Amino acid sequence: MAGSPGFDRWKDQVHRTGGCSDPIHLTGWTLAKDRTTGETLRRYSTDTEPDGRLRVACGNRRASRCPTCAYTYHLIRAGLAGDESKDIPATVRDHPRVFTTLTAPSFGPVHNRPDRGVCRCGTRHPEDDQALGTALDPATYDYAGTVLFNNHAGQLWQRFTTRLRREIAARAGLSQRELKDVLRVSYGKVAEFQKRGAIHFHAVIRLDGPDSPDTAPPSWATVAVLTDSIRAAVAHSYTSIAVPAAGDEPRRPFRWGSQLDIRPVKAFGDGTDITEQAVASYVAKYATKAAESTGSLDRRIGNREVLDLLDVPDYPRRLIEACLDLAPLYPDRKLGAWAHMLGFRGHFSTKSRRYSTTLGALRQIRADYRAAQEHDVLGDPDTVLVLASWQYAGHGHTAGESALAASIARDIQLNRETAREALADLEGERS
Repeated sequence: MAGSPGFDRWKDQVHRTGGCSDPIHLTGWTLAKDRTTGETLRRYSTDTEPDGRLRVACGNRRASRCPTCAYTYHLIRAGLAGDESKDIPATVRDHPRVFTTLTAPSFGPVHNRPDRGVCRCGTRHPEDDQALGTALDPATYDYAGTVLFNNHAGQLWQRFTTRLRREIAARAGLSQRELKDVLRVSYGKVAEFQKRGAIHFHAVIRLDGPDSPDTAPPSWATVAVLTDSIRAAVAHSYTSIAVPAAGDEPRRPFRWGSQLDIRPVKAFGDGTDITEQAVASYVAKYATKAAESTGSLDRRIGNREVLDLLDVPDYPRRLIEACLDLAPLYPDRKLGAWAHMLGFRGHFSTKSRRYSTTLGALRQIRADYRAAQEHDVLGDPDTVLVLASWQYAGHGHTAGESALAASIARDIQLNRETAREALADLEGERS
């Protein structure tokens, strides 16, 4: 492959995709002409490529599909440190903010690695042991409860945020209407699948003034008040969901698990605090993984036979089968369609409206950047006619191309890490 006549052009294409391990192949052409004179300003056709194809990055966030395209979303980071390009002032660093983890309840004992001693099975499991997170007693483990909790986790989160605002208002001696005039609660959260297949939510929760990130919260709104309000909101009876009985399935009340973690976020840590950079790193990890980290599949399941064909391990298989068994009992919950996600049907990342920028705004920034590039090359877009025709022609790499693409991806990643370290050193000097 490296000795082929078209290698340099292939290498350039793969480098432009960031070293994507599963690029999309396109064939076609694009033509830009002056509307007035008919002059051809630019012409490109994949016929000029050595293999007749153009490769573009797949853009998949799942590391199981493409590790190089799995990247950190800017939404959480902007709401932590501020980003003037995204209309989030740097002063949000001075607002009370915590990194909170809401966990799932227990559905039965599982194999684990306690800080001291051994697992209940009597074994000290290594970190990469495939048994970790699986049921100690598969016959009695509540697989149905696990997937139903995952399926309703989004509603449980909604109830938590509603109760949180009430708890803050109560501590301030204000009504909820009065609270809106002086304070806003903003958040950005990501979902994480534990090894046992249950959903956890990790969230940055921030207190802002009445105009959200542009104004400071009142002096009484402190990290201590926020922390106390979160604990009270999680413990309150309002923060619960009851799944009705259906068929042989009993009525199931769901609440958050007892393992609640709340940590203040600092701009720069002293070794004990959690920092903005650490939170961003956590989000990057959670953003690139989903149910496939438990041994499940990273795409929808058409039928049960797929589980045999793909040799899905026993524990995730039981969870998937629980989804398929429960689907007819709870048709409105779409458990069959989300069996590959172990019942979870929410987005991996959500946020309140004013926490930070939006995905739409980020897409517009990229579109504007590309438009500015086109303007520099072609001139006024109002005087240019662009014609194009593209067709899908496949995806992925051959075995040789995969090895070379992985090498390119490693070089790009090394350059990014070096740049981040240099930036961190510069910020440290400034502070």
